[in-house]
Amino acid sequence: MTVKLTDRLDRVIGAKSAKPLEEHLGLRTVDDLLRHYPRSYSHGISVLEEGWEPPREGDHVTFVDVIAKADLRWTRGQPQRQFLVVTLANSKPRVTATFFNAKFSKHILTEGTRLMLSGEVGYFNGTMQLTHPAFLVLEGAGKGRGTKSLATIAETSRAADGEVLLSAFDRDFFPIYPATAKVQSWDLYACVRQVLDVLDPFDDPLPEPLRYHWDLPTEDEALRDIHLAEREQERERARLRLAFDEAVGLQWALVERRHGELSSTGPSAPPRAGGLATALGEQLPFDLTEGQREVHEVLRAELAGDKPMHRMLQGEVGSGKTIVSVLAMAQMVDAGYQCALLAPTEVLAVQHFRSIRDVLGPLASAGELGGQEGATRVALLTGSMTASHKRLVRDEVASGEAGIVIGTHALLQDAVDFRNLGMVVVDEQHRFGVEQRDRLRAKAVEGITPHLLVMTATPIPRTVALTVYGDLETSVLRELPRGRQPIVTNTIFVGQQPAWLQRAWQRIVEEVDAGRQAYVVASRIDENDGTAKGSGKKGATANQDGPPTTSVVELFETLSAGPLRGLRLGLMHGRLPAEEKDAVMTAFRAGEVDVLVCTTVIEVGVDVPNATVMVVMDADRFGISQLHQLRGRIGRGTHPSLCLLASNMREDSKAGGRLKAVASTQDGFVLADLDLEERREGDVLGLSQSGRPITLKMLSLAEHREVIEAARAFVEEIYDVDPTLADNPGIATLAAPFAETERVEYLDKA
Repeated sequence: MTVKLTDRLDRVIGAKSAKPLEEHLGLRTVDDLLRHYPRSYSHGISVLEEGWEPPREGDHVTFVDVIAKADLRWTRGQPQRQFLVVTLANSKPRVTATFFNAKFSKHILTEGTRLMLSGEVGYFNGTMQLTHPAFLVLEGAGKGRGTKSLATIAETSRAADGEVLLSAFDRDFFPIYPATAKVQSWDLYACVRQVLDVLDPFDDPLPEPLRYHWDLPTEDEALRDIHLAEREQERERARLRLAFDEAVGLQWALVERRHGELSSTGPSAPPRAGGLATALGEQLPFDLTEGQREVHEVLRAELAGDKPMHRMLQGEVGSGKTIVSVLAMAQMVDAGYQCALLAPTEVLAVQHFRSIRDVLGPLASAGELGGQEGATRVALLTGSMTASHKRLVRDEVASGEAGIVIGTHALLQDAVDFRNLGMVVVDEQHRFGVEQRDRLRAKAVEGITPHLLVMTATPIPRTVALTVYGDLETSVLRELPRGRQPIVTNTIFVGQQPAWLQRAWQRIVEEVDAGRQAYVVASRIDENDGTAKGSGKKGATANQDGPPTTSVVELFETLSAGPLRGLRLGLMHGRLPAEEKDAVMTAFRAGEVDVLVCTTVIEVGVDVPNATVMVVMDADRFGISQLHQLRGRIGRGTHPSLCLLASNMREDSKAGGRLKAVASTQDGFVLADLDLEERREGDVLGLSQSGRPITLKMLSLAEHREVIEAARAFVEEIYDVDPTLADNPGIATLAAPFAETERVEYLDKA
């Protein structure tokens, strides 16, 4: 039988074996199975290598060990039944395995028997337990007997004389696969061996010079070695090759999208002398920084072209991204197009609306008394507006009166129609989901693909992933506007330094007495809010993963009656009605509120230059980049600022180390790298549209940057000469996992 990587598994291993692989693990083809790589290898007696943390309840593990003790016991109640409990001799921590079919197992699972066990971990009184695991006797009276999946592997290893050979198991290591209760590791191992025995040689998708330069094995060698090679050096070379495969596959899928995007017709908007953009530049009350001028020139040139701009603007908190985007939008308005600015929260949308109207001044008042010649209108659309107010705004947008439209997810509704949409600006782009950006771009007239500018204040790891993998060109603003003061950041480990927290409240009082304002941030709203936002663990509650957290409602009451008594405190969180949130923020901006006690609703966009102190409670519940974003709410004026990160965790804990890292630098780019190192790919790439995790099995964003860049250059060369892959079908196979699912769309759109 001729077997190729693209063959369906049911053709190769039979429908009975293939069905559970597809049903429980989504493995449909030979390539799918062979790229379901071992997650580890057992060395010696156990998969639990020295220094590993004990597995969690529900994990699947495999042991190779000797039975130290075999106890026959009876169940309670009627009828009584025998069950067998065996204790392993050399495994630490102590491991027992329970078998309920003792009638069969008691005769072969005896003291001194060397066996293999594979099953799901449970714990009882500190002892690790496997309940009715898969097993195979390696040495003893029942040699070769065991659970069907393991016995089948042994059975297929018969010698010429018919004797069962245990060479398949009598080795220094065993691959341990990501598995489920229905498809265990040894079921997968049996299928992998069966497939590799019949897989035909195939052409390598990577050219020999590239393999030689990187010292890569062939793909055939790599797919065999990752599963079966006993030498770590061979497996390491296989891992690098398979990481390269993954990079090439993803890059190919993205290069197809990149060229498809560039082939669309973009709205050409050459700069117009004497227009809105010129007038805005002349009336700015400050000089652009050198970085802002450079980015502005790049945007001017790209907006003038007939291909849609596809650019991300990274910039430190307070680096002036917004004014650069407004100058770009003014250029589009001069050419007769409308612009949409999408913000993740109402607070930020309102902030943008006010700041853009302020910077435009009379240029934002077209059709109004005092409006300047060549002015436009700036419109705001949010979900909390009344129905009649929304209708008025939608009419302005549909008629084209509003040249710049700012809004939240309300902009995405079908009822919102643009007359001539030419540019989409997405602020804090990582806060939006899979389809939202493109749903807004699709509101342009047929035949036009609007220019796209996405902005982020901190290049958080997902943004790093998009920058490395995606088709977004990148601009960076690193310098801060002149006059900005540095922010001093200190940590407070409350359990070890209780007096320091009291000093933090005193410092707030002192700042308020000096005419300044402060933020106090909490990780959750009230006792009904179980999620400690920013913990990085979905579903983490106040009582999990560390000491209990303080809710913002509780904190507001405690501070009002205690250390901040006498000051004017405001409460701000996401569950407040929009009018109440707006009233609190308006009062805070106006200096009528001294201290804003809030959640992360103020994380982005809030600009109150008079705020000089921030205390973040339970700071260990926030991610690195989120803490940097929060810290950016202060230090926006001309006064020195102080950020205090308070935690009930110990200073020498992992969380304590993370907080000290944030305190040690204000460079968001450095912190983004730290965030990536800590969370790795599985937590930063998010979910596909269908809700499945987007996982890179071998490719590491932190470790394989050169591999990624080499893969990108390679696929660009191939695309130039063979865009349909007529001569390179192997690359299509590598790209299939990304092209045939929503993964690329997510990376490109998120």
